[in-house]
Amino acid sequence: MQKEQTTLADYRNKLIVNPGNKLRLKDVDPDFKGHHETKEAAAPELERYRQKLSQMQALLYAEKKHSILIVLQAMDAGGKDGTIKHVFAALNPQGASVAVFKQPTPIELDHDFLWRVHPHAPPKGWVAIFNRSHYEDVLVTRVHKLVDKPTCTARYELIRAFELGLKESGTAILKFFLHISKEEQLARFGKRLDDPSRNWKISESDYTERALWDDYMRAVEDALSATSTRDAPWYVIPANHKWFRNLAVAQIVADTMEELGMSFPKPSVDLAEIRRKYHAAVREENKVEGGKAGENGFGIQEPGHGRPHNVRATNPLP
Repeated sequence: MQKEQTTLADYRNKLIVNPGNKLRLKDVDPDFKGHHETKEAAAPELERYRQKLSQMQALLYAEKKHSILIVLQAMDAGGKDGTIKHVFAALNPQGASVAVFKQPTPIELDHDFLWRVHPHAPPKGWVAIFNRSHYEDVLVTRVHKLVDKPTCTARYELIRAFELGLKESGTAILKFFLHISKEEQLARFGKRLDDPSRNWKISESDYTERALWDDYMRAVEDALSATSTRDAPWYVIPANHKWFRNLAVAQIVADTMEELGMSFPKPSVDLAEIRRKYHAAVREENKVEGGKAGENGFGIQEPGHGRPHNVRATNPLP
């Protein structure tokens, strides 16, 4: 396990957007695969971290001192849905939620841009996953010139304050930009065309947004650089290889949860008294079952069971 911890520490250091530093996406290779060469080679490690996620979630849910917010951002076909399916399916749905943020509704547009997001923040004991997020309002809106740069800069500050408030209430925040190449995106668009089960994912906007790729990259660089903090860090995950994307996200989330130092709460009852009641109930149940065993199907006592018959033996011979 020590080797896995070292590997994860390397991933964290390599993939984090260091607070105060300017992110350059061209310096991040979307084909990066870490220390595994194939999906098959990475599978055992991914499964170990999925199991660890499950264990950590059980502690999170029981202790109810912390919550986890996971933000997923990516270009179209970047792998947000796949990450949720292959990584976070390890979570118990009873303590997890997924919120999908698409184009704002007219009612949402009548409020501040964070209004629609805050109700989906996780309560204590829960994991919340944002499939897209409040960052759409400094990415899409900027690229399509719905807001100007000073407004974006002001929104960065509001986002930092919003996330700080969540952190101070016990929420650990992890933000992932799933980074694919433009070529990989086109290849995935092609697979959607060829696979009838994925045709429904095709949108008219796929290609209009793709034409703005460079604008989106600049917007992502600025947004992540401005909002990656010690308490709410961004990670740029090389995502051309889906299996590495899954492994990197699983590792970072599982170990971050472990670092919270969670433990199961102490029982709120007197266990000695509960044990006494339990054993008394077992004895009573055994007594009832023993009585049933001495009856026939009509509830009549069978000969040889229960109280002995007082029968007097006689000698038939004179």
